[in-house]
Amino acid sequence: MSNYLTEILKNKQQEVLNLPAPIRFKHALQKNGLSVIAEIKRKSPSKGMLNSSIDPALLAKQYVAGGAAAISVLTDEKHFGGSLHDLKAVIGACPGIPVLRKDFIIDPKQLYETARAGAHAVLLIAAALNDRLPEFVRIAKNYGLETLVEVHDIHELNLAHVAGAQIIGVNNRNLSTFNVSLETAIKLSSHYSKGIVKVAESGILNARHASQMRKAGYDAILVGEALVKAHDPRVLIEELRNVH
Repeated sequence: MSNYLTEILKNKQQEVLNLPAPIRFKHALQKNGLSVIAEIKRKSPSKGMLNSSIDPALLAKQYVAGGAAAISVLTDEKHFGGSLHDLKAVIGACPGIPVLRKDFIIDPKQLYETARAGAHAVLLIAAALNDRLPEFVRIAKNYGLETLVEVHDIHELNLAHVAGAQIIGVNNRNLSTFNVSLETAIKLSSHYSKGIVKVAESGILNARHASQMRKAGYDAILVGEALVKAHDPRVLIEELRNVH
């Protein structure tokens, strides 16, 4: 008499071999050269409407064609004109590419919502979570989400380290005044712990800015405004990626 369990497990092993490898946000940002996290957003509180005619799925495909390592989708509706529908559209249009949900996460229910929508990673803002940051990093991980922890100063950077963040982004935009200075990322770069993926966010509009971030030691840049306003975002992404 055959052992049914053995037979079933043998067949299951063959099925598992054909499963795709998990999509890893961190790994995507660690490839050679400067990685670009290309962002989709319609508007911002500081600049107003940037591009009202965005088709998220179509734009995401253009980003991927240009060599974007990952896609960031702003889902805040009131201030940025985004939605979870945008997030899901991008995920469906770009299989194999990690997608980050960028929003103002303040409740664990939003992490469950993010995972359920199919995102691979989520933005956590240190200034919004403060001492709750370690808890949110842990909950996100339990839901299978990687985290991009956003900081603005040395205090928040240290908080991100304590929380166990593996990907930390410096936002060059002051969230109180919305003023932008690339010096913020340049100054904080040397204070990262070893092994952390370093991301520079906001105010990166061209190859010259990207080169500054690369020379400061950043692994990746997150770019939104310049891309949603670009005539051909594919060309701009290629220019940003190919800096030295």
